[in-house]
Amino acid sequence: MIDKQTRIKIAIQKSGRLTEHSLDLLERCGLKYTRGRDQLIGYGENMPIDLLFVRDDDIPGLVRDDVCDLGIAGLNIIEEKRLEYGCDGIMAPYTEVCRLDYGHCRLAFGYPETGARQAITELDGATIATSYPFTVRDYLKRNDISADVVEFSGAVEIAPSLGRADVICDLVSTGTTMIANKIREGETILESQCMLIRTPVAIPEEKTAWVNRLLQRIEGVMQVRESKYIMMHAPKSALAEIRALLPGAESPTVLPLEGVDGRVAIHVVCRENVFWETLEALKDVGASSILVVPVEKMLA
Repeated sequence: MIDKQTRIKIAIQKSGRLTEHSLDLLERCGLKYTRGRDQLIGYGENMPIDLLFVRDDDIPGLVRDDVCDLGIAGLNIIEEKRLEYGCDGIMAPYTEVCRLDYGHCRLAFGYPETGARQAITELDGATIATSYPFTVRDYLKRNDISADVVEFSGAVEIAPSLGRADVICDLVSTGTTMIANKIREGETILESQCMLIRTPVAIPEEKTAWVNRLLQRIEGVMQVRESKYIMMHAPKSALAEIRALLPGAESPTVLPLEGVDGRVAIHVVCRENVFWETLEALKDVGASSILVVPVEKMLA
């Protein structure tokens, strides 16, 4: 039995496109856990953290009801549930902590290629099939559009061919599913990515320190996702040009080279990706022995 007072509970998707990324994030934060093949709970071995593997649309409710301290879910689910709970008079069902920069997708309208309606300006009086009825109704209301929203679970893209809807509004990642069903992607109403949310209830003092430590580690992991550590030799006179060429660079460390006048060793962390064109531009201003190393961990 999980000790509610001392162990942090995190709800994550039990299977799907976010599961692997979420587990990788937590493992990069240092978490080691055990989980049986059919178990829905993973027990942290080196940190007081337990993972609850659940359906993605159950995650916001588990966090709202303080069953879990934290949850990792897509903004599409978080926003849909926030609007649904808002209808029940709950103003702040959970706190959005940070965006995690994976699980990118969009909630967009889809128009059958042979359909009579081909734009958002033609949606008055239409029937729209979606798995996100609260989000779609909220969007229609804010844009003064009068349409009938039909909740459709599962393969929303087949709703028009079944005669259930004129238009759909569904999650799009690559767009291939819509294309395969002869549906043209239209206007986007929500840009989504994975997010971390936390309970609106005050977290017990016994685990606050570990929650803060985990959040700090997550921030550190996110910071170094594209970060690189760059080392090079270069003319000291080219420092200004080099700093201008390096994206998201901090102030560099500059060290003299023994026995070499006018040239220095430069070490710098770049928080954005570094491309071959960047290295070629550095070489053009006199840099040499350029070494680019990925950053595994970093605390600000």
